Amino acid sequence: MSVRPQPEITTLEEYEALPEDSRAEVFDGQLFYLASPSRTHQAILLQLASLLSSYVRTKQGDCEVLPAPFDVKLSDSPLTIVQPDIMIICDKHKLGENRCNGAPDFVIEIVSPGNAADDYIRKLYYYKTYGVREYWIVDPKRRTVIVNDFESDLLNVPYSFDSVIKVHIYEDLYINFAEIAEQLGL
Repeated sequence: MSVRPQPEITTLEEYEALPEDSRAEVFDGQLFYLASPSRTHQAILLQLASLLSSYVRTKQGDCEVLPAPFDVKLSDSPLTIVQPDIMIICDKHKLGENRCNGAPDFVIEIVSPGNAADDYIRKLYYYKTYGVREYWIVDPKRRTVIVNDFESDLLNVPYSFDSVIKVHIYEDLYINFAEIAEQLGL
């Protein structure tokens, strides 16, 4: 959940100087602090990250699944840093110890009540602009998953929580949201 923007941050060094327990994102040099996520948010994150991680391990490829908080620097100028809820990075050269430098291949954001516009509008723009291949918006309140497959120009394709949804960056990966919703009591 984003809250009121703070004074402009112009350098990566200033961002890195924030207290370690700070959760923040930077859009075009403007800092936004993030609120703690809800229990439902975290339960969905854990289920999805586990499914994706298990799949990636079976493929024994170069991709890595990382959950938040982990920084993704999309741009140096203007400085743009995000913390996707879940991401898959297939180019290991982008991964440093403290951040991903460049766009992940796949991103999932789980909507929190106070930040819907961030996920549906702001992050959609930045992820598409900076080269994310596929972006999902999981909305527990609406019980929907919006799929954006940027490589195929498929934008804002809605699914309900009772759907089985294809992960387009892989040939054979499908996520059954009905099972997730049932396991979590959603």
